[in-house]
Amino acid sequence: MPTYAKNKKVFHDYEVLKTLEAGLMLSGQEVKSVRDGQINLKGSYVTFHKETPMLTNAHIAPYKFANLKGEYEPTRSRTLLFHKKEIAYLRGKIEEKGLTIVPLSVYTKGRHIKVEVAIVKGKKKYDKRQSIKTREQKRETARIMKEHQ
Repeated sequence: MPTYAKNKKVFHDYEVLKTLEAGLMLSGQEVKSVRDGQINLKGSYVTFHKETPMLTNAHIAPYKFANLKGEYEPTRSRTLLFHKKEIAYLRGKIEEKGLTIVPLSVYTKGRHIKVEVAIVKGKKKYDKRQSIKTREQKRETARIMKEHQ
């Protein structure tokens, strides 16, 4: 189950409340490009177009061996595949003030390409400082424990 892309910035900027798994609808050349690792999730998020959840602003570079006839848009919105109950749940959560849905990672499960999405809440500046402080304390204690063994 190789992971092709991770959105590490999410854990710094947001507090993750819940994660879900979704399928990703791609064209053939996009699948090959993702399997080459040519995907970037930085700045991407999930929106709803009518009743369909879409991954917006995720950059998938054009496949270098594809014969591109016409224009290819690397940051086009791509459909996410959820169950109906999950779509209704996400629809309700996106209506709440302060909550956003962002992708965490892109990986394969069997032969399918999946996206792990999270319902997140934005962190305040002091929350970010606190999380940095606790991370530094954990590193320090791990270093001290390692020295004493």
